[in-house]
Amino acid sequence: MSIGTKIAWDDTVLPFQLDRPDMRGRIARLDGVLSGVLRQHDYPPAVEALVAEMALLTALIGQTIKLRWKLSLQVQTDGPVRMIATDYYGPSEEGEPARIRAYASFDRDRVTDARGFDQLGKGYFAILIDQGQGMTPYQGITPIAGTSLSDCAASYFAQSEQLPTIFALSYGRSTEPGVKEHWRAGGIMLQHMPKASPFAQGGGSGDEGLLEAHDLVDGDDKENWNRVTMHLNTVEEMELIGPQVAPTDLLVRLFHEETPRVFDSQPVQFGCTCSEDRVRQSLSIYSAKDIEKMTTEEGRVTADCQFCGAHYDLDPATLGFEAGDGQG
Repeated sequence: MSIGTKIAWDDTVLPFQLDRPDMRGRIARLDGVLSGVLRQHDYPPAVEALVAEMALLTALIGQTIKLRWKLSLQVQTDGPVRMIATDYYGPSEEGEPARIRAYASFDRDRVTDARGFDQLGKGYFAILIDQGQGMTPYQGITPIAGTSLSDCAASYFAQSEQLPTIFALSYGRSTEPGVKEHWRAGGIMLQHMPKASPFAQGGGSGDEGLLEAHDLVDGDDKENWNRVTMHLNTVEEMELIGPQVAPTDLLVRLFHEETPRVFDSQPVQFGCTCSEDRVRQSLSIYSAKDIEKMTTEEGRVTADCQFCGAHYDLDPATLGFEAGDGQG
């Protein structure tokens, strides 16, 4: 089977549990999602890789949370890549796909040929959970740490949630002969079920004293954690990306001694929530004088969505709180 062929477990997240060590996990495979995210932009290769990794993390983390609306991941740094932002919208109905969107802001003149993570400077990794109208959003922040965005995510869970977490990710361009070049990604997320936090006393063993996963486990839990992560570290890149090995077969290969159980998979797709109505709503706080300052020489107000590239061209007379009823 060609890697470029659409297969049943592309753009899905498969939840699973390892009963023996009391751990939960997710396996994700992304294909069309990444195409939807990346084709909207002319990113340098290093930036593309960062956005692909961030989208994969978003799919894995988003599926672990019972969302009524949105999970957002964000990285902000003083490096060449200033910001990466992703959103995961939970399905509105059971059986429907979740939606993912992502974009990066960067200084093209400062981006080098170095690998993606080296394009980040000092900054932070943040997770925002917004359950919708009437609910107070939750935000957790941790410094940029380790050597990858997955290290940052694992550090976040250790520091902010005190949940031992580990990721194994693979992503890159598929360049098979006869198949259009495109991005694919796959990964596994493992978490110890929440009961280990009482062992997290004092500083951690990570950069600048940050907690790491092994700081949060002790006794039998530590033995289980070390054994399972040792098995996870044997995973090969092509096993993560597919298509030769189904996620269920990969679980058996890696964790057959841990009594793995799988649950219903969650389909994911690229999706943006922007619309003309949302643009109009965002501009409704401005006066006619403010709107005039935004008007182009052609007498229009324009807006572009950073996530999906949609372009909106609006009549300034219909915008702002002083606008008439007509739209154009």
